[in-house]
Amino acid sequence: MENIEKIERIREKTGISYEEAKKVLEENNYDLLDAMIALEKEGKVKAPEQDRYTTTNEQPVNLEFEKTQRAYEKDCKKTSFGQLLDKFFELCGNLIKSSVETSFIVEKRGNVVINVPVLVLIVCLLAFGITVPLLIIGLFFEYRYRFEGIDTVNINFDINKACDEASEMCDNIKKDFKK
Repeated sequence: MENIEKIERIREKTGISYEEAKKVLEENNYDLLDAMIALEKEGKVKAPEQDRYTTTNEQPVNLEFEKTQRAYEKDCKKTSFGQLLDKFFELCGNLIKSSVETSFIVEKRGNVVINVPVLVLIVCLLAFGITVPLLIIGLFFEYRYRFEGIDTVNINFDINKACDEASEMCDNIKKDFKK
């Protein structure tokens, strides 16, 4: 950029006279930034609200505005009903897949009597009200229950340990009853 262009740029940005712009640029070796700082120190120019200067025509960046804009755009991206249905069916599919991959095993004295997917157990529980009482009665006849493939199911406790404890409790009840 030629010196005359720099003088014009200073005049354009500050509104000072040609002579003042030329003088301040000469004092600062025609460095626009240094000249602007010198004019601010002299009080001839008010310091900008931003903490930066530029010699180009780019607009100052307002970070708060950009954050607000991004938040607004995120809020505007509402999930459609179709997307909600897709998520629901995906969840149902994952549950069914997990219930098929996990097995419910019934044993008596170490021998496997029944080995079915958990889905079958769930259907039996929902379809027949007698399933839970039969499972409880089975504990008193030395039937033991466990789950395999439980690693694929996200649960907060060890369900096989709970089944073992229920079996031990039934054994203790039977022993107490025989006394």
